[in-house]
Amino acid sequence: MIDTLIQKIIETENPTVVGLDPRFNFIPKHIRDIMLETYGNTPEAVAKSYLAFNKAIIDEVYDIIPAVKPQVAMYEQLGAVGMASYIETIAYAKEKGLVVVGDIKRSDIASTAASYSDGHIGRVNVEGSIHEIYKEDFITLSPYLGYDSIEPYMDNCEKYDKGLFILVKTSNPNSGEVQDILVTKEGIALYEYMGSLVKKWGDAFMGTRGYSRIGAVVGATHKEQGIKLRSIMPKTFFLVPGYGAQGATAEDLNGCFNAVGLGAIVNSSRGIIAAYQKPIYQKDFSEMDFAKASRQAVLDMKHVLNRVR
Repeated sequence: MIDTLIQKIIETENPTVVGLDPRFNFIPKHIRDIMLETYGNTPEAVAKSYLAFNKAIIDEVYDIIPAVKPQVAMYEQLGAVGMASYIETIAYAKEKGLVVVGDIKRSDIASTAASYSDGHIGRVNVEGSIHEIYKEDFITLSPYLGYDSIEPYMDNCEKYDKGLFILVKTSNPNSGEVQDILVTKEGIALYEYMGSLVKKWGDAFMGTRGYSRIGAVVGATHKEQGIKLRSIMPKTFFLVPGYGAQGATAEDLNGCFNAVGLGAIVNSSRGIIAAYQKPIYQKDFSEMDFAKASRQAVLDMKHVLNRVR
């Protein structure tokens, strides 16, 4: 799957992944009104709004991006109806030929991790009847329980051509409270040590284009750490959050890419899906044209990223 992702980045000339992280206040009024009238003031109205919103955006951007990244928490908070929206969003994105990164950030060990793995990137066996449930191509994981929290996913990655993005240096402002702690007498920080572990874990899962299917989440908001991690993990593909709304600029991404502009995919969520609410796009796009505003935001991001990569 890492080879597929790289090929789609090359075809679209765009290392952008659109984060499908809807909130109810992102949804245009005409969609909210229809869903509230139909389903009342219920979680189902919100979930149906999310699905309609996501589909409209996917319809406008699927031909100019390689991937989308739905954040499961936005859907999970709504219960079963929200998870149905999550599953349908993934199915629709895949119908349009997009790679799907399920942002689930799971972390557990043994049979619990195996169950997460089977549900999200593997198969569930019910008395010999085999079912694929969520159908993500990649998922995000937290590795801070150690290798036995990651190992249960490896089999399904190999068997079903899936991939992982493992948290190494996250984009939130306080990540350094834990991730920058020095853990060796030589002055190696925890995020550096974790980067070396992710590299080691991924060495056995190399694709034909020179990158491992075991990737790393590396926040754009920490430029110097990103440069250091690229030197530690030259053949690890980066999923890079923090661009745009969290404060990182394109110039902060230089160290994430290789000499030919590959090696990373950059996430933007609200900067794209809620673009119609930004003054810069309101002069050209009405609320009814929210999806077209998202397309323009993708094109603008593509232009900026290609300038620096």
